[in-house]
Amino acid sequence: MTIQSAPHHTTNFSLAASTMIIIVDLLLMLIDLTYAILAAVVQTFLRPRLKSIDGELCLITGAGGALGRLFALEFAKEGARLVLWDCNAAANERTAQLARELGVKVHAYTVDLTRRESIYEAAGRVRTEVGDVSMLVNNAGVVAGRRLLECPDELLERTLLVNCHALFWMTKAFLPQMKANNHGHIVTVASALGLFSTACVEDYCASKFGAVGFHESLTHELLAEELDGIKTTLVCPYIVDTGMFAGCEIRKELRSLIPPLEPLYTVQQSMTAILAEQQMICIPRLMYIPFLTRALLPWDANVATYRFMGGDKCMLPFIKNVEQRTCNGHVKSS
Repeated sequence: MTIQSAPHHTTNFSLAASTMIIIVDLLLMLIDLTYAILAAVVQTFLRPRLKSIDGELCLITGAGGALGRLFALEFAKEGARLVLWDCNAAANERTAQLARELGVKVHAYTVDLTRRESIYEAAGRVRTEVGDVSMLVNNAGVVAGRRLLECPDELLERTLLVNCHALFWMTKAFLPQMKANNHGHIVTVASALGLFSTACVEDYCASKFGAVGFHESLTHELLAEELDGIKTTLVCPYIVDTGMFAGCEIRKELRSLIPPLEPLYTVQQSMTAILAEQQMICIPRLMYIPFLTRALLPWDANVATYRFMGGDKCMLPFIKNVEQRTCNGHVKSS
């Protein structure tokens, strides 16, 4: 018995159809690409339309710190109800008091972000006692401030747990309710050091690179599932003048060009991006340049640039400050 093969013209037709589909998809992608670029250009020069978050339930981690407190007050000004998390109960309650003075409802919880069980337990209490969180601001961050070979393992682990691992547990705790409602907003406060690195803060850079990767992958997942009601915003600021990196200095001739950021300015810029549902913001915009050059230039060219700017040794004064505080028995917990 002879088995006849499919006619040759059928194979040609299938190939032509596949080619046509690819061409159509390519044209659609180019249209989307052009629209996205034009929209970004327009938003750069025009004030974006900001959404209302009045009545939304917003959870902020690290709310007892400088940036967390400012985020809480800015969200309160927008009418959001607040859930504040921090490991420092006194500092967290101070933030809560300031926010309550603005006329919003505030619930403060003492939570250890280095412990997964603490996060899940507190998340269960929030759902029971307050309700479903619709805005999650992962703001908490720490740094060891030691050279790698001189840093105790527990401090390295603490940086990774707070800055990176906690993002997983926080998202697993609150994303299901957002998905059920197809409504929510997840904000990741990362760092410019999550886009490009520098010497002597391996723990911090690794944790922030992890935070950026986690956030971007999560955003792609939400888009793939067509959950268009859940927004994400990645915040990557340069060094903020909160004392966390006290002493960090680039080349003195360039310090006026890229000074440490004022905390209030950083938070206000971040809030504008959040309310405009902007997917990512670098603060200041000058930080987009090293981000791009890192990807485009050869390694040695980036090293030469770092050395010119003093970026290769900028953390040494900061580490020295930490060492002095440790010798004096006063270790700052950022």
